[in-house]
Amino acid sequence: MALLITDKCINCDMCLPECPNEAIYEGEKVYEIDAERCTECVGFYDHQTCVSVCPIECIIPHPEHVETQEQLMKKFEGLNLFSK
Repeated sequence: MALLITDKCINCDMCLPECPNEAIYEGEKVYEIDAERCTECVGFYDHQTCVSVCPIECIIPHPEHVETQEQLMKKFEGLNLFSK
């Protein structure tokens, strides 16, 4: 599943450079995560790096984008991230 940054975000900039998929971007009010690019770090790390650096714990599983580990790996492969 993709992750979601809640409105509790304080725009501290900690998560932005952590995303290997470049799925995090500056939204209108708070940072946002592009669900089409978010693989929860599957294919890169064994943990979600944005979650691990968030000082206020405002990054949660996105309730509208539930995916299995296999689906996340296919998404990762589809993004052609091997060439980065």
